[in-house]
Amino acid sequence: MEFRHLRYFMALAEEGNFGRAAKRVHISQPPLTRQIRQLEEELGARLFERTSKGVELTEAGHLFREEAVKILALAQLTGEKTRMAARGELGRLDVGIFGSSVLDVIPRLILEFRRRYPAVEVHLHNMTRPEQIQALQEGRLTVGFVRLFPDAPAMAVETVLKERLMVAINRDNELSRHREIALRAFVGQPLILFPSSPRPSLGDHIVALCNREGFTPRVVQEVEDVVTSIALVSSGFGICVVPECATSLRLPRVVYRPLKGTDQIIELACAYRPDDRSPILQSFLEVVRQFRSANEA
Repeated sequence: MEFRHLRYFMALAEEGNFGRAAKRVHISQPPLTRQIRQLEEELGARLFERTSKGVELTEAGHLFREEAVKILALAQLTGEKTRMAARGELGRLDVGIFGSSVLDVIPRLILEFRRRYPAVEVHLHNMTRPEQIQALQEGRLTVGFVRLFPDAPAMAVETVLKERLMVAINRDNELSRHREIALRAFVGQPLILFPSSPRPSLGDHIVALCNREGFTPRVVQEVEDVVTSIALVSSGFGICVVPECATSLRLPRVVYRPLKGTDQIIELACAYRPDDRSPILQSFLEVVRQFRSANEA
């Protein structure tokens, strides 16, 4: 049995006349008659009773029609899903995320992607940079979000957003009265760094900036994540440098001031395998690129 048999059967069942059914499926009447006869012989059952006006379904024909409707609907649905998958509109997207980026940028990107492609299942995986690289190489991730991305074999990296570096300060600290903070103002200030791993980290980047200014910062604590570091700032433990997206964290007595200097920025990037030509990845990268263009304007 082939799909054409089902289409011919349905046309005849609905039209009740060989001539009209043949015209509907764009063949002549004799081939249609032969196809219906072949179908009945294969099934070992009469599907139609010939009448003076045309044909009527037998009891077996009524049952076959019910199942044929289901099969044709399933075939149509399968075809549509296949076309959607080919357009990157259906399937699964596995995204590696980390720390501060989940406070603002990534949720906005994911929300926009889901708005455009609601049939795609998006799965988020909280992973460190090395874990993301390994998962990408093994095909367990489609795309990963990273900062300070090292050279890695068989990886493509695209900038998502360039963010200003901000200083999180307790209101009781005299630095909170400044509109922006110069690196030299860090001298003698208790500094909280994050993340403590993996290296190189944002904390390492801040220390390197201080060293470039000719001093070694007074590091009083290294923590794993941005939430802990800002919580320590809230308690008066010290100051902390964070990406601009972290300013959405509003804890008591914490204010944010820009780090002075036009070069005081850090990039958020997305990494993926350049040999991954999946339509879903291409759809997601299109959203990323449009997001980047909108924020560069």
